[in-house]
Amino acid sequence: MDPLEIARWQFGITTVYHFIMVPLTLGLGPLVAIMQTLWVRTGNERYLRMTKFWGKVYLINFIMGVATGLVQEFQFGMAWSEYSRFVGDVFGAPLAMEGLLAFFFESTFIGLWIFGWDRLPKKIHLASLWIAVLGSVASAYFIIVANSWMQHPVGVELIDGRPVMTDIWAVLTNNTALAAFTHAIFGAVGVGSALLVGISWYHLWQRRRDGIDTVDANGRVVVGENPTVPGRDREDHSVWLKSLRLGAVAAMIGFAGVSITGDVQGKLMFEQQPMKMAAAEAACHDGTSFSVLSVGDLGSQNCDDVKGLIEIPGLLSFLAEGDFNTPVRGVYTLIPEYEQNYGTNLPDDEIYGERSGQQIDYLPLMEVTYWGFRIMIGFGAAATGFAALALWIARKGTVPASKPLMWLAVASIGAPFAANIAGWVFTEMGRQPFVVAPNPDPTGIDGVYMYTAAAVSPGVTGQEVIFSLVSLGLIYLALFVVEVFLLVKYVRGGVTSAIPELAHPDDGDDAHGDGRGPHSDGDVLAFAY
Repeated sequence: MDPLEIARWQFGITTVYHFIMVPLTLGLGPLVAIMQTLWVRTGNERYLRMTKFWGKVYLINFIMGVATGLVQEFQFGMAWSEYSRFVGDVFGAPLAMEGLLAFFFESTFIGLWIFGWDRLPKKIHLASLWIAVLGSVASAYFIIVANSWMQHPVGVELIDGRPVMTDIWAVLTNNTALAAFTHAIFGAVGVGSALLVGISWYHLWQRRRDGIDTVDANGRVVVGENPTVPGRDREDHSVWLKSLRLGAVAAMIGFAGVSITGDVQGKLMFEQQPMKMAAAEAACHDGTSFSVLSVGDLGSQNCDDVKGLIEIPGLLSFLAEGDFNTPVRGVYTLIPEYEQNYGTNLPDDEIYGERSGQQIDYLPLMEVTYWGFRIMIGFGAAATGFAALALWIARKGTVPASKPLMWLAVASIGAPFAANIAGWVFTEMGRQPFVVAPNPDPTGIDGVYMYTAAAVSPGVTGQEVIFSLVSLGLIYLALFVVEVFLLVKYVRGGVTSAIPELAHPDDGDDAHGDGRGPHSDGDVLAFAY
């Protein structure tokens, strides 16, 4: 049992699982804040219903994200102590800022938002949500700053074999971090938007199925209501239609942002990590063509086994250099450069254990980088395409009564999740065999880089990491079941699941005109429930 490989699997599994929650929190939070802003400005009940329903979904995901994120810090000490020792002086500042500043605002003001529905003035209550949302964004920024330093070390000098930070501003304004942060935020907007589109489509379809809403001869909606079903009134239709339209528009804005920032990020990767992008394109030889489809032998690291089937001439040069003619270095050109700059074999040092002196393979797993890059782009484009289709179909006020189309809408929620996860897997695995990638200059910043083989804790055994992997996997599985159960329960329940007083109109709900429920004075957590 190789502790290095098992530790990598453990970190990958737990981090990807946590990252399922992160983009939804980052993307859904601003949309909920926009809904509440519209309610505060207009006083329209439909925006209050939208805020409370989507706010409930936001809270469920937020809490699960916090619970799963706590494990990440422990892993640095459990399985990656050598890595922690190497990067600790640099990581300490951004991660401290994330915990003491960003997460403090995030957690404090989300609490004020939960408790403050019947206690704070409307505008202060709204401000609490916006501050919590901005705290989440700031938290993401500081974490991405730390991660981006691993991709492109800056602002340090090497002292006694360890990088020591000399310029915090250089670390915080690392061009890799700025590109990755904006790319991640726009990607998160796509995730939150897809949720709005898919769930809203489901509820509009449900109203069609139940005969509440019909269409006239021109295909325009005839809004109805069912007094026997709580919450299924005319306002309910407006909640889902406006949510769908908001989600569709936000999805297209998010995709446009992802495309622009992705282009910037791609050009930086060609400059800073040329092997990652060569592997992502299965570009064995220098050239200008972008591979739409290439095939090869599964598991083979021999470039001769890769055959390009569909290529677009000039596009790879445009992605790398901004023109269509400059040849981009391929794997066969880059490997000798890496070997000349960083050596052909791992150092003969006890920190590498049994790997001491082994030949270094500078080519990442091409199956992962190649298909991860395409899944990221393909699923992101598919989700945006469906959002645009949904906006067009719903232009007359409802959606078709087709059940297969409804299930397609629900399934489309998963597309931007898959794109985000594939993007992160590509980013991290494409950096191998380095855990801290060197700069293109052979010396980097005083030669700052670290092989993944040197990062694992020297005292752990494969059996110990297996035990923690299985334990964490079972805990995460239980949390996954809980989250799915809660989300399905409240999504299927509609707005009444977030506003129970709609089912009991005689209880005098919203007597204060500010979103208070009939039982709010006796239970400050009624909204959270």
